[in-house]
Amino acid sequence: MSYIQFDKKQLLDLSYSLNKEIIRSNKAGAYSSTTIVGCNTKRYHGLLVAHQPGLEGVHVLLSSLDETIIVNNASFNLGVHKYPNEYNPNGFVYMKDFTADPIPKSTYRMKDVVLTREFLLVEHEDRVLMRYTVEQASEEITLRLFPFLAFRNVNQLMRANEGIQPHITEVEDGVSIQLYPEYQEIFMQVSNNGRFTPQANWYYNIEYPEDLELGASYQEDLYVPGYFEVKASKGDIVLFTGGPDVIKAGNLLRMFNNQTRKRTARSSFENCLKVSAEQFVLKTRSTPEARKYDRTDVIASYQRYRRGGRDAFIAIPGLSLVQGDLKSFKAVLDTMLKYRKGAFFPFWKYNDSQVTYEAIDTPLWFFWALQQYTHRLGDRQAVWKSYGTAIREILESYRDGTEYQIKMQDDGLLSGSEEGIALTWMDAYIDGKPVTPRGGFPVEVNALWYNAVCFALEIAGPRSTEGKKVLSEWKGMDKKIKKSFLKAYWNQEKGYLADLVSLDRKNTDWSIRPNQILAASLPFSPLSDAQISSIIEVVKKELLTPRGLRSLSRQASDYRGNYQGTQTQRRLAYHQGSVWPWLMGHYVEAYLKVAEREEALPYVTSLYRSFEETMPEHGISSISEVYDGDAPHAPRGAISQAWNVAEIIRMGKLIEEFDKVTQPVSL
Repeated sequence: MSYIQFDKKQLLDLSYSLNKEIIRSNKAGAYSSTTIVGCNTKRYHGLLVAHQPGLEGVHVLLSSLDETIIVNNASFNLGVHKYPNEYNPNGFVYMKDFTADPIPKSTYRMKDVVLTREFLLVEHEDRVLMRYTVEQASEEITLRLFPFLAFRNVNQLMRANEGIQPHITEVEDGVSIQLYPEYQEIFMQVSNNGRFTPQANWYYNIEYPEDLELGASYQEDLYVPGYFEVKASKGDIVLFTGGPDVIKAGNLLRMFNNQTRKRTARSSFENCLKVSAEQFVLKTRSTPEARKYDRTDVIASYQRYRRGGRDAFIAIPGLSLVQGDLKSFKAVLDTMLKYRKGAFFPFWKYNDSQVTYEAIDTPLWFFWALQQYTHRLGDRQAVWKSYGTAIREILESYRDGTEYQIKMQDDGLLSGSEEGIALTWMDAYIDGKPVTPRGGFPVEVNALWYNAVCFALEIAGPRSTEGKKVLSEWKGMDKKIKKSFLKAYWNQEKGYLADLVSLDRKNTDWSIRPNQILAASLPFSPLSDAQISSIIEVVKKELLTPRGLRSLSRQASDYRGNYQGTQTQRRLAYHQGSVWPWLMGHYVEAYLKVAEREEALPYVTSLYRSFEETMPEHGISSISEVYDGDAPHAPRGAISQAWNVAEIIRMGKLIEEFDKVTQPVSL
């Protein structure tokens, strides 16, 4: 029995099954994603979505592959597409079940024919493999495969046009086609002596309901150049592949089996997290011929393809370090350092030309990530040797002042403010304006700042010139920052920290937000145990849910408990009540600092295990971007978020290590 599976009743209920999505990555930039019934519901969906040389972003090449089974003169179309006012064809009615591990597998029954379909992406190759197995059939069947082509950026939509190049080139066991000259050819091949029949058609007004709800364009036309046809009988296996070059069809089954053996079965909660984590670390070469990977990034989420410093530094400890992969961790940090400008690290929105550098907290998360690395590596000297220069330069840059009015003030606290720019992680915009403007002295920024200064003083090598400079110039600054922090943010009567102090220090925002939990969780905290305990109680009462911490207390007048509707409606809720799972890791870390073992372990373990319930939800076997602030805390946003997966993994490791340290001694 599969760990994650769906039966016929669940699959037939489209209100249920269309909200369950799968995502698979080749760990080199390509992905495949759709719903469990095979119906694409958003522009990001596609069977083969990959980079194209010379083009920005990732591109949907093969949108879907529709199958038709012909047996005894009866045809059964297994595809599913949404058109205006209908789903056509409705191949989901033939689905018997769907399982997710070790690879996605759909089982179809048409009269006495039972057919299974499995698919995967070849690791580090922009190639999709499909395997069809005739499990049961009393006579020979005909399998027809119709490739739906898009050839467009994931953020755009295809429309029927005369600019395509419909020419088909025959290749061994298949064909190649290149709809536009700026794209690579896609080579499509089948096994079992299949033949291709040219029969060009546009399929008009295919709809994407998810885009419709967002208020975005939601219809596109897809091009089908023809179909492959294969004869098969009971026990036969038919392979299809779509990729950047020709391969021998006779090798497809061996390739499929070899790739399947490499997969970790999603047979447990921990395995689901592990497999999901592996998909976020993207290793690329400057050229296809290069022997070594020269860039390692963290993809912030799927299917959106953004990447950058903040997401990388928050996520990479959980994605790699706790699994013992120090090499990938260092590769990510070294990649980020290549693109550093002064104190700042980049954030790429959708492609290499859309890059920004304005995040005030990203350099400080770099310090936190280094702390996690130092803890696992156990060699401060080696860390300082590799990263001491960057540590010193970032501290000095913030001390002396940078863009966006970011500067250490006389009392040691760090401020930043720029009209119309969101400098913190709460960075949603509407009409070019931040939804949650937090210019001034954000609480988590100064908690991270204090932690960074303390870490720099701890790790600075006293024998190096860099180390001596840090130790002499920053000596005593940690104490100064701590004193100023408590004066600015702590209120004994309220029992929690302010979220923001204005730039002129005349106004203090006492909204109950989760940012204060970072001041309690970080390795170097300016808070006493009593203050941490008090903050935990407030956060537990106002913000804690089984899916993470709300971004704003329900008591606030501008709280929004549902992340639904148009893009504007969602952005209004994004940091005004939506739940963020990654913050749960910091809540648990803070809690374990001050709790007794007897009460702590059952409690934090229950918080950790509660995320197992999300494995068959939304992005199955992963953790979604956000969840509704209101119960039942439905999953929303991107179907798989890097820092969420990472922090739940790290939470599990924190609990495991806490249990070991606090084990009672046997007499």
